[in-house]
Amino acid sequence: MSPPVAPPGWSRWLVPPAALSVHLSIGQAYAWSVFKPPLESALGLTGTQSALPFQLGIVMLGLSAAFGGTLVERNGPRWAMTVALICFSSGFLLSALGAATEQYWLIVLGYGFVGGIGLGIGYISPVSTLIKWFPDRPGMATGIAIMGFGGGALIASPWSAQMLKSFGSDSSGIALAFLVHGLVYAVFMTLGVLLVRVPRTEKPVGGAPSVLAGPQVSARNAVRTPQFWCLWVVLCMNVTAGIGILEKAAPMITDFFGDTSTPVSVSAAAGFVALLSAANMAGRIGWSSTSDLIGRKNIYRVYLGVGAVMYALIALFGDSSKPLFILCALVILSFYGAGFATVPAYLKDLFGTYQVGAIHGRLLTAWSTAGVLGPLIVNWIADRQEEAGKHGASLYGLSFVIMIGLLVVGFVANELVRPVHIRHHIPAPREETADVQRQQSESA
Repeated sequence: MSPPVAPPGWSRWLVPPAALSVHLSIGQAYAWSVFKPPLESALGLTGTQSALPFQLGIVMLGLSAAFGGTLVERNGPRWAMTVALICFSSGFLLSALGAATEQYWLIVLGYGFVGGIGLGIGYISPVSTLIKWFPDRPGMATGIAIMGFGGGALIASPWSAQMLKSFGSDSSGIALAFLVHGLVYAVFMTLGVLLVRVPRTEKPVGGAPSVLAGPQVSARNAVRTPQFWCLWVVLCMNVTAGIGILEKAAPMITDFFGDTSTPVSVSAAAGFVALLSAANMAGRIGWSSTSDLIGRKNIYRVYLGVGAVMYALIALFGDSSKPLFILCALVILSFYGAGFATVPAYLKDLFGTYQVGAIHGRLLTAWSTAGVLGPLIVNWIADRQEEAGKHGASLYGLSFVIMIGLLVVGFVANELVRPVHIRHHIPAPREETADVQRQQSESA
């Protein structure tokens, strides 16, 4: 499938909606928790077992993005979105079969493995295309699309809950809900497949500088640079800090204020989770757009430095002030989402647009690592503290100190980022080389 080329007069503002149709769909992954209690009840699963499809999905997201990034660059966004559509929707259909026959391994295979491949390919499918259409505002462009992944759960969560209420929460009701998800998301993602286009030429778009201006580095060379691994550490530390709160948000706020005169109810804890999702989504577009104004290194100084301060405030004063706890958590989650949205533009600044999608895919292995590391730190330490007889905010004090340390490590890694050495650049096009030589001879 050849990349669809935009006809003359095609508006670049049609490309972000195409990307959003895919990201809003695959963003359903953040709403998996809606299916956990019904699955546990209908199939007799433990909490660990019911989390397995989601965990495998995130692992496959990182792996498929890493290994499929070069194919996405080679075959273009329409091919990638088509693969994402087929895998993500097929994952739901397999899961529907598994629920209907009460074969849980089919749900793990469908949603986790097959659907997870759709997550990874779909996540990186529009990145390089958006950067080529918006070389003047890459942070804003990628922020719009990746905002959809963070906000997908705001749609999927109530929608899924309503379906389970209407169809029933037994195995047949779950199967029907999975079936509807697979079919509806297939239709919605098809809009992106049909709408997406690539620029006709590599000439300036929207009055911006040429998209091939500056250094251009292949994915193979990029992973050999210290800049890539510094950014890997930056993303991993930022995601670990954010997901540490996100994964345990409801019980965390309940524990923090359980021994106070104003305990947090179950419904209020659920509202807190919804607020965090909104902050996650808003940060992806707000902070990433800000990075176009103040620069990528400066904005990551904010994410990592201010994030460490927010964690310190929660650790020191969080249990004495509910507004302070909520505010700090919202800021941390806005930085969590923003880190995802800003990193493609950071990669573009360092490595150019030549294979930025493939480079981005390889970098997302940091997400897979953080997806295991963050929840492990918070849950394991909370369990050990509870066994030691502690309760309330003291369950999380040590975890927060570790998160502050990780953010400091990320801050240092960001400071070490420098322009990529010229030996890693791909050779300039022959015409460009001739122009440079001509200018040098004229100046001589």
